[in-house]
Amino acid sequence: MMIVVTTPTGQIGRQVLQKLLSASVPVRVVARDPSRLPDATRDRVEVVQGSLDDPDVVTKAFEGADAVFWLLPPNGAAESVQSAFVDFSRPACTAFAEQGVKRVVGISALGRGTPAAGRAGYVTGSLAMDDLIAGTGVSYRALANPSFMDNLARQATLIRAQGIFTSPISGHRKAPSVATRDIAAVATRLLLDADWEGVDTVPVLGPEDLSFEDMAQTLSDVLERPVLFRQISGEVYKDQFLTFGMSKAMAQGMLDMAVAKDAGLDNGVVRTRQNSTPTTFRHWAQDVMRPLVLG
Repeated sequence: MMIVVTTPTGQIGRQVLQKLLSASVPVRVVARDPSRLPDATRDRVEVVQGSLDDPDVVTKAFEGADAVFWLLPPNGAAESVQSAFVDFSRPACTAFAEQGVKRVVGISALGRGTPAAGRAGYVTGSLAMDDLIAGTGVSYRALANPSFMDNLARQATLIRAQGIFTSPISGHRKAPSVATRDIAAVATRLLLDADWEGVDTVPVLGPEDLSFEDMAQTLSDVLERPVLFRQISGEVYKDQFLTFGMSKAMAQGMLDMAVAKDAGLDNGVVRTRQNSTPTTFRHWAQDVMRPLVLG
């Protein structure tokens, strides 16, 4: 069995890679900059250098592959959400079919079938990407995720300095959230399982629905200092991404996604034991946020 991991140095990809190596299966990775791989990891994998939107790169990477972990690298400079998700994925989709890849596990998003899905920025792009992959005939599992707990780590400096974190989403909107470690665990299980086929969506909901006000209270407990949530306007939120160098279209995509989540985008799937994952927000905050904020 040969498993290919895309975006192997990213937040989720690196965790999937380590879990696959622990399972002692042959792994090939696609990396723009292989030097970002730890030496110990690079010595244990086959490396194909290049970009995932290069037909020659993905053809070489997917040759003889039984399964592929598909995760788009971030591209805040893209000219449109369609370009970042669908157009970027076209060479890989051609290679899935031409190289006879048996199974693909992709990172996607909740929201399919909800009223907000048609204008949900990155989520709309992600769902269109899923349709493109499914249309190749490859067996596909789209991991439908809510917002990541780990995204809050980007505000660790603000929490440390001012005791606040922000979002344009209402502080009272309860929704699922998931730790990337749990997404990686579900993805790895599917990559190692050779018995599934066809196309399906796999919701990955985390263990509970929480609001940002709930999270603020948990962070206050874990950090042993007051932490407050502050709702900001959509324009302020969008301007933050423009300041980071995002294109106007991609910054608007981030805002559209947030607006859709505030309208219930992530609340369309009934929680079950099968789609709930174990890491609670409190557990994640103790493991990740406390060291980041307190040192």
